[in-house]
Amino acid sequence: MTGKIKVMSIFGTRPEAIKMAPVVRQLMRHTDAIETRTLVTAQHREMLDQVLHLFHIVPDYDLNIMAAGQTLFDITSRAMLGINEVFQQERPNLVLVHGDTTTTFAGALAAYYHQIPVGHVEAGLRTHDIYSPFPEEMNRRLTGGIATLHFAPTPTAHANLRAEGIPEGRIFVTGNTVIDALHHTVRPDYVLPAELRGVDFADHRVLLVTTHRRENLGEPMRHVYRAIRDIIEELGDVEVIFPVHRNPKVREIVREELGGLERVHLIDPLDYEPFANLMARVDIVLTDSGGIQEEAPSLGKPVLVLRDTTERPEAVTAGTVRLIGTDERRVYEETMRLLTEPTAYTYMAEAVNPYGDGKAAHRIIEAILYHAGHAQTPPEPFQSA
Repeated sequence: MTGKIKVMSIFGTRPEAIKMAPVVRQLMRHTDAIETRTLVTAQHREMLDQVLHLFHIVPDYDLNIMAAGQTLFDITSRAMLGINEVFQQERPNLVLVHGDTTTTFAGALAAYYHQIPVGHVEAGLRTHDIYSPFPEEMNRRLTGGIATLHFAPTPTAHANLRAEGIPEGRIFVTGNTVIDALHHTVRPDYVLPAELRGVDFADHRVLLVTTHRRENLGEPMRHVYRAIRDIIEELGDVEVIFPVHRNPKVREIVREELGGLERVHLIDPLDYEPFANLMARVDIVLTDSGGIQEEAPSLGKPVLVLRDTTERPEAVTAGTVRLIGTDERRVYEETMRLLTEPTAYTYMAEAVNPYGDGKAAHRIIEAILYHAGHAQTPPEPFQSA
C-alpha cells in the first residue's frame, strides 16, 4: 500500500480501553505512515472515560450507546448501526478491535460487512467452551473468524489460532498490551484514595477481591464471600479490600455476607490508575476477572481465580495463577494455604509473568506497517519465559 494507512481503533469498555490505549498512543507516534482514528461505543460509559482521561485519548467518534438495563441485543444492534454510519464517512484501511466484548464482535462484523480488514488485538484466547465465559468466548471466536491480522499475546494463543487454520503469516506474537499500560500507570509514590488510608499495609496481609462474572451471580458468589468471612474471623492480621461491582445483584449478596465486618473494606469500583496501584500493594488477589490474571502476576502478586475455566492457561502453567472455582471449602483452603505457608506464597509471587515485556503495542504497529508494505521485516515475536 502506498500513502498513509488509515487505522481505526474501536473499543467500548474499560478493560478494552486499558489495553488499547498503548496501541492508540503508538499509532499517534507514526503520523508519517499512519492516519489514526478512534471510535468508542461507550458500552461502559463512566469507567471508559476514566481510562481515556488517564492516557490522554480524545476519541474521534463517541457512540455513547450505554443505557440502563441494556441487553446483549441492545449493545450489539446499537454498536453495529453507529459503526456503520462512521464507516460510511471514513472508510478506514484497517479496523482494530480488542479481545472479546460485544463491542469487539460488533466492530469486527461491521468491518466485514464493509469489506474492511480487521486486526484483532489479544487474539487466540480460548477456553473451548462457548458458554464459559459467556458471551466472551464466542465473541472472540467469531472475531477471529473475521480478522485478517491476529495479534496473539502469547505462544499459547498463537498455537490456538494455528489449530483453527489461521495462516502463520497472519499471526504476530506481541505480548499483552496490558503490561505496557501497567508500566505507564504504577508508581511507587502514588497516593491511594482516602477511603483506603485506614488499611494497614505495613503490618497486615491484604487481600484484594473482585467478582462480576455473569456465571458467578447468586450462590457461587455467596460461597466465595462466606469463605472470605471465615478467613477474616480466623486470622486477625488479614484485611480485605473489595471494590464492589455496581450490579445491584452483586451488591446485595456482598452486603448480606460481608457487610459490617471489621477489616473488610467494601468500596465503590476504582478508576484504573488507583486500582493498578492498589494491586501493587496488596498481598493476594482473588478474582473472576480475565485481565487481572495478567496484570497482578506482572506485579508479583499471586492470583486465585474464582472460575472453573480460564482462557489464560499460561499463567496457570507458569505458577502465577491458580484456578480454584467458587466452592466455599476450596476458596477457604487455597487462600489459607497462601496465608499460612510461606513457601507456597513465594512460589506463586516469584514465578515469571508469561504475558509481556511492555513492548506489545510497538510490535503491533510494526506488524501493521509490515503487512501494509511500509516495513521490510515483521516484528520480532515476544518470547515468554
